[in-house]
Amino acid sequence: MDNKENIILEVKDLKLHFPIHQGFLQRVVGHVKAVDGVSFKLHDGEVLGLVGESGCGKTTVGRTILRLYDPTSGEIWYTRPNGDRVNLAAINQKQMKPLRREMRMIFQDPFSSLNPRLTVKDIIGEPLEIHGIARGKEAERRVAELMESVGLNPALMRRYPHEFSGGQRQRIGLARTLSLNPRLIVADEPVSALDVSVQAQVLNLLQELQTRLGLTLIFVAHDLSVVEHISDRIAVMYVGKIVEMAETSELLQHPLHPYTEALLSAIPPADPDIKGERIQLQGEVPSPANPPSGCIFHTRCRYAQPECSQKIPLLTEVEAGHSVACHFAKELHLKGITEYQNA
Repeated sequence: MDNKENIILEVKDLKLHFPIHQGFLQRVVGHVKAVDGVSFKLHDGEVLGLVGESGCGKTTVGRTILRLYDPTSGEIWYTRPNGDRVNLAAINQKQMKPLRREMRMIFQDPFSSLNPRLTVKDIIGEPLEIHGIARGKEAERRVAELMESVGLNPALMRRYPHEFSGGQRQRIGLARTLSLNPRLIVADEPVSALDVSVQAQVLNLLQELQTRLGLTLIFVAHDLSVVEHISDRIAVMYVGKIVEMAETSELLQHPLHPYTEALLSAIPPADPDIKGERIQLQGEVPSPANPPSGCIFHTRCRYAQPECSQKIPLLTEVEAGHSVACHFAKELHLKGITEYQNA
């Protein structure tokens, strides 16, 4: 699977540090390390789930890959359909424009991401006009096809976003994303703002479209129970770093990082009679402006040893396809999701 011809995206030591300004002269007195050394490879047609609690940097990773933010350092190698590799971190916004047809984003809030002054026809059709693909009747025909593909009635294309439900608005956003036939999509918590009943519908739709169109997805979420249904692999983030990455079933059944174990314990069992054994992490999430020394997680880890506060663990492949950043990953015996669900 590590065949270079199959890799559509390779992120190397990606960092994004926001400066902290202070005083009348607005001097830089520090940095918020929102993304601090993230590396991974993404294969063509794969769905990578990026998971972590709020503020861990997962959304920032997605936005930086698409160059909505300019990275502080690192490399973002994207492989185009003709085989050319482009370092997205080293090009300007003008050079990015033609690449934006191939890389798109689904935003978290389906209401604020849609222009309330535009009709659905204009919202979905706008990318077609900007990139010179279709205008007039041809654009309208294409909009109708896109609406049908996401389960919306094309007869509603002249309505405005406020006239639709949350689930329908997210489908409008999805149709807009698909309008340019992208190869890579960053889905930023696309169902977190929706009702639970609607979440399943949108997830099933996204999964069906991904399979049918052969899309490559980075699926950002804070809920492992959502990510497990759509992802081929999962990367767990904590305070700007990836702490564990593996194929979905492997990570859920055999976690190697204490933080992943805690996330798995928080998933409610399907049977309401099973109480489960939730791991309560002590203390607060460290500030990315002032992270602790050594392992970023050691201040809340119940397995922490003196070494953990002194030495930074590197993300290392300890089993085939399973990487973790923990000094004692091979010694710990952590519980998987099945053990928590049947506790």
